[in-house]
Amino acid sequence: MATTNLQFLQNPFPRPTFSSKYLVMRAPKMVFKCGCSSSSSVGGDAFSLTSSSKCDVDYLGESTKGDLNINLKHLENFGLDGQATLEGPIQQVARLEAEEAGSLLRDLGIPSPSAARLSPRGIFCTRTLNLRSISAIGYDMDYTLIHYNVMAWEGRAYDYCMENLKSMGFPVEGLAFDPDLVIRGLVIDKEKGNLVKADRFGYVKRAMHGTKMLSTRAVSEMYGRELVDLRKESQWEFLNTLFSVSEAVAYMQMVDRLDDGVIPADLGPLDYKGLYKAVGKALFRAHVEGQLKSEIMSKPELFVEPDPELPLALLDQKEAGKKLLLITNSDYHYTDKMMQHSFNRFLPNDMGWRDLFDMVIVSARKPEFFQMSHPLYEVVTGEGLMRPCFKTRTGGLYSGGSAQMVENSLNIHGDEILYVGDHIYTDVSQSKVHLRWRTALICRELEEEYRALIHSRGPRATVVELINQKEVVGDLFNQLRLALQRRTEGRPAQTLAATNMDDRELTESMQKLLIVMQRLDEKIAPLLEADGELFNKRWGFLSRAGLWDKSHLMRQIEKYADIYTSRVSNFLNYTPFMYFRSQEQTLAHDTYSHYCSEHNGSSTN
Repeated sequence: MATTNLQFLQNPFPRPTFSSKYLVMRAPKMVFKCGCSSSSSVGGDAFSLTSSSKCDVDYLGESTKGDLNINLKHLENFGLDGQATLEGPIQQVARLEAEEAGSLLRDLGIPSPSAARLSPRGIFCTRTLNLRSISAIGYDMDYTLIHYNVMAWEGRAYDYCMENLKSMGFPVEGLAFDPDLVIRGLVIDKEKGNLVKADRFGYVKRAMHGTKMLSTRAVSEMYGRELVDLRKESQWEFLNTLFSVSEAVAYMQMVDRLDDGVIPADLGPLDYKGLYKAVGKALFRAHVEGQLKSEIMSKPELFVEPDPELPLALLDQKEAGKKLLLITNSDYHYTDKMMQHSFNRFLPNDMGWRDLFDMVIVSARKPEFFQMSHPLYEVVTGEGLMRPCFKTRTGGLYSGGSAQMVENSLNIHGDEILYVGDHIYTDVSQSKVHLRWRTALICRELEEEYRALIHSRGPRATVVELINQKEVVGDLFNQLRLALQRRTEGRPAQTLAATNMDDRELTESMQKLLIVMQRLDEKIAPLLEADGELFNKRWGFLSRAGLWDKSHLMRQIEKYADIYTSRVSNFLNYTPFMYFRSQEQTLAHDTYSHYCSEHNGSSTN
């Protein structure tokens, strides 16, 4: 299927009812259709496409490559003038057009971009991204294009891990897979045998030793002077992906066994770091020996959650002229089996999954794929037979290679490529740091968290109200405390009222206020502890650490992912031409806006 050129055809279907003004002001509606001819076609003189050589940057710093431009001569053929079509000030015209466009979108049942953002399946933007300027979109496969049932996939990975630990001599009897024990974005402290949740600055907010949650006081005593630093790989291990769940559950359970003293002495003197290596080795064996993937390949329907919309989202992108790439660490046989199962039945016209992609790279060895070069091989038979290769071709299937090779073969570089994956380090961080590719993170848990946040609005509002009440009461208490302090030094208080209070009145007022604050603390503490339990009872929300602050995971997402969403099929709610604009980032001193609104009404000229 050729996709590099666009044709424009007049829409043969009647338009929805519009005002006569709208019909007069507009040329006939144009729709896009893929074509392989570079010559002019029907309607082809209506627009021109901004090429790489002629593109500029807009006022937000985004490339204008891929933007459509109006051919004024074409307007003249309809008796229209480029300026005359706009009657009145642009602000007024734009407001009317936006209202009319919103009405049409509603009539057609299409969510507007702003409405789509207010949804569990929205695409959320941290750095402005113009999809029109993207020439190629690369995809990871596991937990990106293919979503697994976590209980099934990670449960079997855990089972194989435990079998291997048992063969090594570890006591695993009575242990079972508990996916609620951990969430993505937590950090393993390999030195202490702990699992911790840190805020965006690296301060530990919650911690678990083995499978037992630590008290707030214990967390403060243990980590009060220590920050989580992911660069210190000898101590910290970040749970980047859902693939980390089985390993973390197994490790925390084995920490309990180590603390209980039931691990045989003949396994050698083990500390928490050595135990982590043993669990990692057992899980690695489960993957390398191939039993786990063989089981999944034999019955993919038990492990894969199909998404009928996902192949159609990729088809839209391909027909819009994007080069689609599949870059996965999985081997050829596993990739082909999973993609056939997940894609082929949902594609039109007897298309197969390979028809979607301009290039497929298996056994990519990410993150090294983004960092250095490896030999490239072409997969030439259905059995996976490979031969050395030095030049790629469209539609080719390859093993190994490097991101730089991809750029050179497509003649597309840097921010013209968008890479989509679920692993914050292997997929998102490294492609951005080393190549400056644009990035998208897939995080399926966002849907559950979004719904949990909606249902938590009431309790969270109650907490905020109580905290605000305590702040006001506390402000008065502090003023009276300062007045008492100054009185003992023979100095007046800051206010005349406090200065005129006698000693008994001052003391009784402070006592009452202190009792109120203590009672408020007793009410606030359990509410804060319960905040986020609708998502996970132990760890709270994925993206938050405490009531107001962001989690360490959220900080990583903001730093490395330009956009993030729960699944690839969410692109269907947008278009391949979408301009994602990041939202205003609030700052601590942004309260100035409230000051201005309060004082503008009372100001005089």
